[in-house]
Amino acid sequence: ETFACTRTRHAMKFHIESYVRKDGSFAARSIKAYSNQGAYASHAHALVANAVNGFRMMYPVGAIKGEAYTVYTNMATAGAMRAYGIPQIGFALEAHVDDIAKQTGLDPLKLRTQNMMKLGYVDPMTTITCHSTGLEECIQRGEEYLSYTKKRQEYAKQTGDIRKGVGMAIFCYKTGVYPISLETSACRMVLNQDGSLQMQIGATEIGQGADTVFSMMAAQTIGVTVDKIHMVSKQDTDVTPYDTGAYASRQTYVSGMAVKKTAESFRKKLLEYAGFMLKKDPWDLDIKENYIVHTNKDERLLSVADVAIESCYSLSNSTHISAEESHHCTDNTYSFGACFTEVEVDIPMCQVKILDIINIHDSGKIINRQTATGQVHGGMSMGLGYGLYEHLKFDPKTGRMLNDNLLDYKLMTAIDTPELHADFVETDDPTGPYGNKSLGEPPTIPVAPAIRNAVLNATGVAINAAPLHPERMFNAFTEAQLIK
Repeated sequence: ETFACTRTRHAMKFHIESYVRKDGSFAARSIKAYSNQGAYASHAHALVANAVNGFRMMYPVGAIKGEAYTVYTNMATAGAMRAYGIPQIGFALEAHVDDIAKQTGLDPLKLRTQNMMKLGYVDPMTTITCHSTGLEECIQRGEEYLSYTKKRQEYAKQTGDIRKGVGMAIFCYKTGVYPISLETSACRMVLNQDGSLQMQIGATEIGQGADTVFSMMAAQTIGVTVDKIHMVSKQDTDVTPYDTGAYASRQTYVSGMAVKKTAESFRKKLLEYAGFMLKKDPWDLDIKENYIVHTNKDERLLSVADVAIESCYSLSNSTHISAEESHHCTDNTYSFGACFTEVEVDIPMCQVKILDIINIHDSGKIINRQTATGQVHGGMSMGLGYGLYEHLKFDPKTGRMLNDNLLDYKLMTAIDTPELHADFVETDDPTGPYGNKSLGEPPTIPVAPAIRNAVLNATGVAINAAPLHPERMFNAFTEAQLIK
């Protein structure tokens, strides 16, 4: 029932054309996109439109044409899934760019760096601006890590049944949904009597590590240690302030700004009361590691716990210190990244083995490197499944799902998973609360096209659909006469 009756990722078909000058620059580009919605509407037009937007943004050019169509079929209903249409267009677009490089003899890295989005780009339709980018450095690090250029030249000359190949792909991804839709969040902080504080926020912790990052943000802004922040993980509008939701890789960016604004307000009130206790100007005071100190000195004057007790029980000035602020986000920004992989292709067996793989991300300032790395590893695992294994099969006449169980639906297991590598190019985005940008969804995007391009390098065969499962590779290799 879960397979047949819940939503899947949209299957899409693309027809892409690019007009390339002799120097490698794109003169014009066009796309037609067809999205299989299934039997019922669920993010239908919005999702295929977002895919076409991604086509426009990654490689901006003045002369561009796009058409997007939603097709209703008698198959399982498709809906919003991690990265909202960008893995689909990312696969097609990055495969297309490698095909251009192969046909023209251009270097695929130079072709990308020459044409990709640059700092200051303003999207003509959404007005989303590229405020920061580390994409070129992401590409450089990936190339150095894998020795991509050297191996690509070596592997292009191979013969035999077992061949190696290297491939790469890049991506850009927005942070939240503004200006297409509303982005808003609010946060509340209350000082406890022991000097710790409760933090309530409507942003839902769904396993992505949001509560951890919010606690770190609050602690750093106020001047207390992280253990003093007690997150009230009950996202209920009867209890917590409002937040628009956990989607679009927007929480650290949008909800994080609500946390920052609330923490700044809370800190100001805490210092004002400390100034009352010490008979000093609050501007001469600071908070460091749970203590009130002189602004330019490390001398500890009071603990935050002392202020908490006094503010609650003072006979002359009992004040319950709390703060609540909201943030209406009216900005957006792009995160970037690249995936580089080395594969081994067994042509007779039609199998791909990942020998090495790395994702390098520009997600602005990394708040918590451990959780960020976990996000990248999780996204890469999903990308490997998308690129090599997971495929729903349907009876073309009835629309009935043919592999609606975990025996016939092939998943990548721990045995199949290669060692995953992640790296970060840190930029400081001026629109993020702490210079940060989206990270939750992007790691999924570049993995599948990087694998496809590695298979192209190894075999010379362009496989223009995902996943690259044995049946699909057998048909492609047979057509190319690698299998006879």
